[in-house]
Amino acid sequence: MSRSKNLAILIGNVGQDPEVRTVGTGGRVAQFSLATGKQWTDAQGNKQDATQWHRCVAWNQGKYTLADIVEKYVRKGEKIYVEGEIEYRQWQDKDGQTRYTTEIRVRELMLLGGKSEGGEVKQERPAKTTRPNTTERADDFPAALMDDDDSSLPF
Repeated sequence: MSRSKNLAILIGNVGQDPEVRTVGTGGRVAQFSLATGKQWTDAQGNKQDATQWHRCVAWNQGKYTLADIVEKYVRKGEKIYVEGEIEYRQWQDKDGQTRYTTEIRVRELMLLGGKSEGGEVKQERPAKTTRPNTTERADDFPAALMDDDDSSLPF
């Protein structure tokens, strides 16, 4: 039998404050966009930048209150680590057109801190994840994963 894995790991900046709502079943869901970027030098020696936007969705499920954590702690511009599954959905809009979306269904997230608007470094906060009793902090990550050059991001 073949094994498979659907895993997305992203480190980026939140593009807008999360939208949190309650669904018909009483559950809560938080949605936010996350920007990841890359830089390279083209054949002419010019520095190039590209930003990818990812739609992230976090649910409260059972004893895990991930949507509540997102609502309380995640803000536009924050650098975060997100781990989850890639989901593809389709639905019919009110005009009968089929619509498609790709989302990251968040299972874990970690606030990584970073620069405030005034350029000073914010104090790092403990990790906020779906796992209880997790004590990881941002400084547990190698420096290569936390590039503080956010000049190419549009916020």
